[in-house]
Amino acid sequence: MIEAAIEPARFRQVLGHFATGVTVVTTMDGAEPAGFACQSFAALSLDPPLVLFCPGRASRTWPVIERSGRFAVNVLAEGQHHVSQVFGARGADKFAGVGWRTAPSGSPVLQDALTWVDCAVETVFEGGDHWVVVGRVTALGEPSGGRPLLFYRGQYTRAAPVRADVISWAGPDDWL
Repeated sequence: MIEAAIEPARFRQVLGHFATGVTVVTTMDGAEPAGFACQSFAALSLDPPLVLFCPGRASRTWPVIERSGRFAVNVLAEGQHHVSQVFGARGADKFAGVGWRTAPSGSPVLQDALTWVDCAVETVFEGGDHWVVVGRVTALGEPSGGRPLLFYRGQYTRAAPVRADVISWAGPDDWL
């Protein structure tokens, strides 16, 4: 079977229709905090508790996380798009305008994040132009009760609750 080439722009357009949460993955580089904005984050396993995130091969922060062997995933709240933008950019001190404290591992937990997940690097796999990093969860933050910051179709968006009594399920027979 011959596979057709997938154009990167088309791939991005189609996958952009899958809404993702926005996180900031952080660690310490000696006495200095380091971190980057990350949409490629997911829960992987309940037993043992594992998560994964996928930094790009060109990431400047991933080698720091790899050296430290630990990281925290900060789940951003709907009003924190500016935090995502700062941590998504190269250069400048990303922590200059952001309050933070340390998780049990010593990794930074950002002020006003919805919650956080503290981890130790468990396994790393090659994944095309990214790494797939599996982390063993070592501690969990208390959820704040707010709403998450989402990314959908190339822009930030918000989650809106849907009342269960107005949802109508169309089963597989209705899809044809």
